Amino acid sequence: MQDFYAYIPAAAQNKLEAVLAQHPIEIKVVNARKSKHGDFRKLPSGKVQITLNVQANPYRFLITLLHEIAHHLAFKWYGFRIAPHGKEWKQTFRELSAPFLVATIFPQPLLGVFAQHLKRPKASSDTDVNLGMALREFDPPTDKLTILELPHASLFQLDDGRTFEKGPQRRKRFECRLKGTQKVYLFQPNAEVHLIKQE
Repeated sequence: MQDFYAYIPAAAQNKLEAVLAQHPIEIKVVNARKSKHGDFRKLPSGKVQITLNVQANPYRFLITLLHEIAHHLAFKWYGFRIAPHGKEWKQTFRELSAPFLVATIFPQPLLGVFAQHLKRPKASSDTDVNLGMALREFDPPTDKLTILELPHASLFQLDDGRTFEKGPQRRKRFECRLKGTQKVYLFQPNAEVHLIKQE
């Protein structure tokens, strides 16, 4: 098991240690998964386990960890019949995160964006476009662009090799057509893709 404290901002360590002293949880750092940043589960032994992707962005890692710890506490306090991302979890996530909302842990403007996110937390930080874009500023350099950054009608490719053409924006998300078909998919503005440069 890797030392997960190495993945969070140093200034957050004491606060996190205090939380985990009260609520013991087994935390594992695993290789990156494309479908999620982290998850929470109760093991057959009765122990609680959180798995988190290896992450070079300490702020993304910390927010994901707080998100998952909030699942544990919400189920512990309100029972397992509550909705996974319902009002009980949202309130728990807000209360748990409040002590971490300080400038010594989160730099501006990320601090303000995370505070705004906590007013109406979403099931994933990626579905909050403002938070996703703010966190991206602290990710390692990449050759990928976000859908928002692409020119209209440009072609782009996903990691799985599928090619799309960027279309118009519908409310928050963009309509993009899968090449070779008439199928239209909706993409979040902060989805990261590979731009196909056309001659």
